[in-house]
Amino acid sequence: MAIDWKGLNPAPVTLFKDNGDVDFEQNAKLAKWLAGIDGVKTLVILGHAGEGTFLTHDEQIELIRVYADAVDIPIVAGITGEGTKVAELEAREKYDAGARGALVYPNHGWLRFGYQKGAPQTRYQAVAESGLECILFQYPNVTKCSYDLQTQLDIAAIPGVTATKNGVRDMKRWYNEIPVLRNEFPDLAIMSCHDEWLLPTMFDVDGLLVGYGNMAPEALIEYIKAGKAQDYTAARKIHEKLLPITKAVYHRGSHMEGSVALKHALRARGLIDNVNIREPLKPLGDGADAEIRAAVKASGLSVVKELETA
Repeated sequence: MAIDWKGLNPAPVTLFKDNGDVDFEQNAKLAKWLAGIDGVKTLVILGHAGEGTFLTHDEQIELIRVYADAVDIPIVAGITGEGTKVAELEAREKYDAGARGALVYPNHGWLRFGYQKGAPQTRYQAVAESGLECILFQYPNVTKCSYDLQTQLDIAAIPGVTATKNGVRDMKRWYNEIPVLRNEFPDLAIMSCHDEWLLPTMFDVDGLLVGYGNMAPEALIEYIKAGKAQDYTAARKIHEKLLPITKAVYHRGSHMEGSVALKHALRARGLIDNVNIREPLKPLGDGADAEIRAAVKASGLSVVKELETA
């Protein structure tokens, strides 16, 4: 059955024990809480927010199994292997572990040097042959691996590519390219991943694929509804409500800091009991925890008390 992307697709953090090991039990509890919220369509793990490339091979496979056993919604895994053959084998193994979707990352070298014409297409073709439904991942325009429109159209035409996660962060390109994708491939689910400024993209999307979905899934589901209804007044109200936590988590010196700040926000909501991370992530500076706690409160996000029994 095809994945329904048209809603909220959170990218959960990965939780660690104090000794640095992956805390599979706590990850399962977070997965169950997120999956139990009406409007959450999938859980997207092993990406940036989930510190996916900081996990060992065995940890990645086990985390997929834990998630697949814990919830009844599709699990989507980040595919990050460098070479196309490596990514193909990775996708097949992650499918066997229980993943049903793939967030296909670009080859790392493309960030620095750019990509040769045709290379992204063959990468997606190889991953799609694993049986995983693929998400076309559009990187920011400031990188050299942000796909031009024709490359996006070519990828969208590959059987098994059923959605796009667009993080171009260039509104000129967004306003020119998203309508073309929508017109050429009306069944392709359009998802924004502009965590730090969602409002400008909210009215053109079918759903969201965001780390933000960890800490405020309830509000983001209402945000999506407002966007689909083209109700700017309602969307703006949610934007203003969430602005304190948006600033505290995503308006930081580096988007990588946002992954750390997410855990502080989750702890402030009572969803996790520590903010353990893995290198190369670093702890936030003095005062960050109090700042984020205050932002959670100002944004009206409630403390969750039932997670332990989820």
